Amino acid sequence: MIYTVTFSPSLDYYVKVNNIKFGAVNRSASDYITVGGKGLNVSLALDALGEQTMALGFVAGFTGEAILGKIKSYGIKNDFIKVDGQSRINIKIKSGNETDINGVGAFVTEKDVNKLVRKLKTLLQPDDWLVISGSIPPTLNSTAYADLLNKIKSVKGVKYVVDACGDLLLNTLKYKPFLIKPNLQELCDLFNLTTIPDVKKISECARELQKLGARNVIVSMGSSGAVMVSENDQTMYVRAANGEVVNSVGAGDSMIAGFIHEYINTKSYFSALNYATAAGTACAFTADLATKAQIEYIESLML
Repeated sequence: MIYTVTFSPSLDYYVKVNNIKFGAVNRSASDYITVGGKGLNVSLALDALGEQTMALGFVAGFTGEAILGKIKSYGIKNDFIKVDGQSRINIKIKSGNETDINGVGAFVTEKDVNKLVRKLKTLLQPDDWLVISGSIPPTLNSTAYADLLNKIKSVKGVKYVVDACGDLLLNTLKYKPFLIKPNLQELCDLFNLTTIPDVKKISECARELQKLGARNVIVSMGSSGAVMVSENDQTMYVRAANGEVVNSVGAGDSMIAGFIHEYINTKSYFSALNYATAAGTACAFTADLATKAQIEYIESLML
C-alpha cells in the first residue's frame, strides 16, 4: 500500500481573469473548485495509475468537510483526522501568468500529530510506501516531519518519500528517506545559489543531500527535465518533452506518483525517473492531473 500524508489539504479555487486589473473589480471568465495539497495530489495521481493508495492527514471545519466530500467522489481511500479551525482555501488566479494565494490552514497540535502516529503504526507494513509532502500549518514547527518519522521508525521496511522545503526537508534526512524531490528553486534556496546551476552543479548538490542521509534525490527542473542521483551511485539526466504549459500545479506531485509506480513495476531507477518526468510533464500540459494514457504518450515523445 502507498500511504500519503497531507498536513494541510485545501480547497483550490481556480479563477481565470482576462487582463486582471489590481485595485479594481474584476470578473472571472471561468472558475472551478477542486481539492489540493501535495500528498493528496500524489494519491490522486497514483490512483489514476492503478496503484492502491490511502490519503491521510488533517481536515477542519466546513472546508474540511468539503474536502472529504470531494475525496469521496474521487473514490480515494482516506482516513483524515478532524482538528480545530478551518482547512485552507487556496486561490489560483490565471491571467497571463499564474498567481497563487494560499490560505493559512487548520489548527494542528502535537496531540493531533500523535493521533496520526498511532494510526500509521497500525497501518504500515514492511514494503509499504509513505509519502509526506507539502507545507505545514503555522501551529507546527520545521521539525514536524522529522518528529513524525522518528516516532514511526520502529516500523521497519517502509520506504519514505519526503517532498518539502528548507529545514522541513533537511530535518528529515537523518531518517534516510528513500526519495526526496526538491525542485530547482528549492535546491537553490537550500544551497544559497544565486544563479541557475547546470546539471553538473545540480548533481553535486544532490550528492551533498545524500551525504546528509537521503538515499535517492530527484531535482525537478520544469521544462528542462530532471536530474537524479541514486543510492547505487548513478547520476541520470532526463529531458522533458516540448509542449505548451497549461497548468503547473500538481506536476511535482505527479512526478512522485510516476516514480513510485514505475519503480514498483521495474525496480529500475532510470525507468522510474523517465516515467516520473513524463508524468510531471503530462500534468503540466493538461488542466488537471494527467491520465495514464496521457503520461504514456508523453513518455513516447521522450524516447
